[in-house]
Amino acid sequence: MKNSLRLLFALFIMFAVTGVQAQVKFGPKAGVNLSTMTLKSSGLSLDPKMLIGFHAGIISEIGLTENLKLQPGILFSSKGSKYELSLLEQAFELTMSPGVIEVPVNVLYSFGAGTTKLNLFAGPYVAYGFTGKIKSSGESLDISYGSTIDDDMKPLDFGLNIGAGVNINGLLITAQYGLGLANLSPDSSDDTEIKNQVIGISIGYLFGGK
Repeated sequence: MKNSLRLLFALFIMFAVTGVQAQVKFGPKAGVNLSTMTLKSSGLSLDPKMLIGFHAGIISEIGLTENLKLQPGILFSSKGSKYELSLLEQAFELTMSPGVIEVPVNVLYSFGAGTTKLNLFAGPYVAYGFTGKIKSSGESLDISYGSTIDDDMKPLDFGLNIGAGVNINGLLITAQYGLGLANLSPDSSDDTEIKNQVIGISIGYLFGGK
Protein backbone atom coordinates (compact mmCIF):
# COMPACT_ATOMS: atom_id res chain seq x y z
CA MET A 1 0.00 0.00 0.00
CA LYS A 2 2.83 2.41 0.84
CA ASN A 3 4.37 1.96 -2.62
CA SER A 4 1.04 2.68 -4.31
CA LEU A 5 0.50 5.80 -2.21
CA ARG A 6 4.01 6.97 -3.10
CA LEU A 7 3.13 6.46 -6.78
CA LEU A 8 -0.03 8.56 -6.42
CA PHE A 9 1.84 11.40 -4.74
CA ALA A 10 4.58 11.15 -7.39
CA LEU A 11 1.88 11.62 -10.04
CA PHE A 12 0.61 14.68 -8.20
CA ILE A 13 4.12 16.17 -8.08
CA MET A 14 4.45 15.48 -11.81
CA PHE A 15 1.21 17.39 -12.42
CA ALA A 16 2.46 20.26 -10.26
CA VAL A 17 5.79 20.51 -12.11
CA THR A 18 3.98 20.41 -15.45
CA GLY A 19 1.67 23.12 -14.19
CA VAL A 20 4.55 25.45 -13.27
CA GLN A 21 6.14 24.99 -16.68
CA ALA A 22 2.93 25.37 -18.69
CA GLN A 23 1.28 27.99 -16.43
CA VAL A 24 -1.79 25.85 -16.03
CA LYS A 25 -4.54 26.28 -13.48
CA PHE A 26 -4.89 24.50 -10.13
CA GLY A 27 -7.58 24.43 -7.49
CA PRO A 28 -9.67 22.52 -4.99
CA LYS A 29 -12.58 20.27 -5.86
CA ALA A 30 -15.15 18.67 -3.55
CA GLY A 31 -18.59 17.17 -3.78
CA VAL A 32 -21.06 14.39 -3.13
CA ASN A 33 -20.87 10.76 -4.29
CA LEU A 34 -24.04 8.78 -4.99
CA SER A 35 -22.58 5.30 -5.27
CA THR A 36 -23.63 1.70 -5.72
CA MET A 37 -21.42 -1.38 -5.69
CA THR A 38 -22.47 -4.61 -7.40
CA LEU A 39 -21.98 -7.73 -5.27
CA LYS A 40 -22.40 -11.12 -6.95
CA SER A 41 -21.32 -14.58 -5.85
CA SER A 42 -22.15 -18.16 -6.90
CA GLY A 43 -24.95 -17.03 -9.17
CA LEU A 44 -26.54 -14.86 -6.49
CA SER A 45 -26.68 -11.08 -6.68
CA LEU A 46 -27.50 -8.63 -3.91
CA ASP A 47 -29.57 -5.62 -4.91
CA PRO A 48 -27.34 -2.60 -4.17
CA LYS A 49 -28.89 0.49 -2.58
CA MET A 50 -27.41 3.93 -3.10
CA LEU A 51 -24.89 5.13 -0.52
CA ILE A 52 -24.10 8.81 -0.06
CA GLY A 53 -20.39 9.65 0.27
CA PHE A 54 -18.07 12.47 -0.69
CA HIS A 55 -14.91 13.35 -2.59
CA ALA A 56 -12.35 16.11 -2.07
CA GLY A 57 -8.95 16.99 -3.45
CA ILE A 58 -7.03 19.00 -6.02
CA ILE A 59 -7.38 19.20 -9.80
CA SER A 60 -5.41 20.96 -12.51
CA GLU A 61 -6.28 22.12 -16.00
CA ILE A 62 -3.68 22.04 -18.77
CA GLY A 63 -4.56 23.82 -22.01
CA LEU A 64 -3.83 21.76 -25.13
CA THR A 65 -5.69 23.96 -27.63
CA GLU A 66 -8.16 26.82 -27.27
CA ASN A 67 -11.02 24.41 -26.57
CA LEU A 68 -9.27 21.17 -25.60
CA LYS A 69 -7.81 20.69 -22.13
CA LEU A 70 -6.32 17.96 -19.96
CA GLN A 71 -7.68 17.83 -16.41
CA PRO A 72 -5.81 15.48 -14.03
CA GLY A 73 -6.37 15.43 -10.29
CA ILE A 74 -5.89 13.58 -7.02
CA LEU A 75 -8.88 13.03 -4.74
CA PHE A 76 -10.01 11.19 -1.66
CA SER A 77 -13.30 9.47 -2.47
CA SER A 78 -15.72 7.43 -0.36
CA LYS A 79 -17.78 4.89 -2.28
CA GLY A 80 -19.75 1.73 -1.56
CA SER A 81 -23.33 0.55 -1.19
CA LYS A 82 -26.05 -0.67 1.13
CA TYR A 83 -27.66 -4.11 0.89
CA GLU A 84 -30.79 -5.54 2.48
CA LEU A 85 -30.58 -9.23 3.42
CA SER A 86 -33.30 -11.60 4.60
CA LEU A 87 -32.40 -14.69 6.61
CA LEU A 88 -34.84 -16.90 8.55
CA GLU A 89 -37.55 -14.26 8.15
CA GLN A 90 -35.28 -11.61 9.70
CA ALA A 91 -34.10 -8.53 7.80
CA PHE A 92 -30.50 -7.36 7.97
CA GLU A 93 -28.75 -4.34 6.48
CA LEU A 94 -25.16 -4.52 5.28
CA THR A 95 -23.13 -1.43 4.40
CA MET A 96 -19.74 -1.43 2.66
CA SER A 97 -18.06 1.98 2.41
CA PRO A 98 -14.49 1.83 1.04
CA GLY A 99 -12.35 4.98 1.03
CA VAL A 100 -9.87 5.41 -1.82
CA ILE A 101 -7.25 7.74 -3.22
CA GLU A 102 -8.29 8.35 -6.81
CA VAL A 103 -6.40 9.85 -9.76
CA PRO A 104 -8.68 10.84 -12.67
CA VAL A 105 -7.21 12.10 -15.95
CA ASN A 106 -9.99 13.64 -18.03
CA VAL A 107 -9.88 15.15 -21.50
CA LEU A 108 -12.15 18.19 -21.52
CA TYR A 109 -13.78 20.05 -24.38
CA SER A 110 -14.78 23.61 -23.47
CA PHE A 111 -17.00 25.92 -25.51
CA GLY A 112 -18.99 29.10 -25.00
CA ALA A 113 -18.61 32.87 -24.99
CA GLY A 114 -17.24 35.28 -22.43
CA THR A 115 -16.40 34.08 -18.92
CA THR A 116 -18.96 31.26 -18.96
CA LYS A 117 -17.94 28.00 -20.63
CA LEU A 118 -19.71 24.67 -20.98
CA ASN A 119 -17.51 21.60 -20.47
CA LEU A 120 -17.80 18.02 -21.70
CA PHE A 121 -15.23 15.55 -20.41
CA ALA A 122 -14.27 11.90 -20.26
CA GLY A 123 -11.27 9.87 -19.24
CA PRO A 124 -9.84 7.03 -17.17
CA TYR A 125 -9.22 6.88 -13.46
CA VAL A 126 -7.14 4.69 -11.17
CA ALA A 127 -7.88 4.34 -7.46
CA TYR A 128 -6.37 2.62 -4.43
CA GLY A 129 -8.42 1.59 -1.40
CA PHE A 130 -6.84 1.99 2.03
CA THR A 131 -9.66 2.67 4.50
CA GLY A 132 -13.37 2.08 5.01
CA LYS A 133 -15.91 0.13 7.04
CA ILE A 134 -18.25 -2.84 6.78
CA LYS A 135 -21.29 -2.42 9.02
CA SER A 136 -23.91 -5.03 9.83
CA SER A 137 -26.27 -5.67 12.76
CA GLY A 138 -24.79 -2.82 14.75
CA GLU A 139 -21.20 -4.04 14.31
CA SER A 140 -18.51 -2.12 12.42
CA LEU A 141 -15.30 -3.63 11.05
CA ASP A 142 -12.43 -2.16 9.07
CA ILE A 143 -12.30 -3.26 5.43
CA SER A 144 -9.45 -5.69 4.83
CA TYR A 145 -7.71 -5.00 1.51
CA GLY A 146 -5.69 -7.68 -0.25
CA SER A 147 -5.77 -10.49 -2.79
CA THR A 148 -6.39 -13.53 -0.56
CA ILE A 149 -9.70 -15.23 0.19
CA ASP A 150 -9.52 -13.86 3.76
CA ASP A 151 -9.62 -10.26 2.52
CA ASP A 152 -12.77 -8.25 1.80
CA MET A 153 -11.70 -6.64 -1.48
CA LYS A 154 -8.72 -5.85 -3.68
CA PRO A 155 -7.30 -2.33 -3.22
CA LEU A 156 -6.63 -1.44 -6.87
CA ASP A 157 -9.54 -0.13 -8.92
CA PHE A 158 -9.74 1.48 -12.36
CA GLY A 159 -12.48 2.66 -14.67
CA LEU A 160 -13.89 5.44 -16.82
CA ASN A 161 -15.48 8.81 -16.06
CA ILE A 162 -17.82 10.80 -18.27
CA GLY A 163 -19.50 14.07 -17.41
CA ALA A 164 -20.42 17.66 -18.10
CA GLY A 165 -20.31 20.98 -16.32
CA VAL A 166 -19.96 24.72 -16.44
CA ASN A 167 -17.01 27.02 -15.78
CA ILE A 168 -18.08 30.49 -14.59
CA ASN A 169 -14.93 32.59 -14.46
CA GLY A 170 -12.99 29.77 -12.77
CA LEU A 171 -15.87 28.39 -10.67
CA LEU A 172 -16.55 24.79 -11.71
CA ILE A 173 -19.87 23.00 -11.27
CA THR A 174 -19.85 19.46 -12.66
CA ALA A 175 -21.73 16.18 -12.70
CA GLN A 176 -20.15 12.90 -13.74
CA TYR A 177 -20.69 9.15 -13.90
CA GLY A 178 -17.86 6.80 -12.97
CA LEU A 179 -17.95 3.17 -14.12
CA GLY A 180 -15.61 0.79 -12.34
CA LEU A 181 -14.08 -1.81 -14.66
CA ALA A 182 -11.98 -3.74 -12.14
CA ASN A 183 -13.38 -6.73 -10.28
CA LEU A 184 -12.49 -5.95 -6.67
CA SER A 185 -13.31 -9.42 -5.35
CA PRO A 186 -10.23 -11.24 -4.01
CA ASP A 187 -12.03 -14.59 -4.42
CA SER A 188 -11.23 -16.00 -7.87
CA SER A 189 -12.60 -19.47 -7.17
CA ASP A 190 -16.06 -18.70 -8.58
CA ASP A 191 -17.93 -15.91 -10.35
CA THR A 192 -17.76 -13.49 -7.40
CA GLU A 193 -17.81 -9.87 -8.58
CA ILE A 194 -17.52 -6.49 -6.85
CA LYS A 195 -17.60 -3.36 -9.03
CA ASN A 196 -18.14 0.34 -8.33
CA GLN A 197 -20.54 2.77 -9.99
CA VAL A 198 -20.59 6.39 -8.82
CA ILE A 199 -22.50 9.54 -9.71
CA GLY A 200 -20.52 12.58 -8.55
CA ILE A 201 -21.71 16.16 -8.17
CA SER A 202 -18.86 18.61 -7.59
CA ILE A 203 -17.92 22.22 -7.09
CA GLY A 204 -14.39 23.54 -7.56
CA TYR A 205 -12.32 26.60 -8.38
CA LEU A 206 -9.29 27.09 -10.62
CA PHE A 207 -6.57 29.58 -9.75
CA GLY A 208 -3.76 31.00 -11.86
CA GLY A 209 -2.82 30.14 -15.40
CA LYS A 210 -3.06 32.29 -18.47
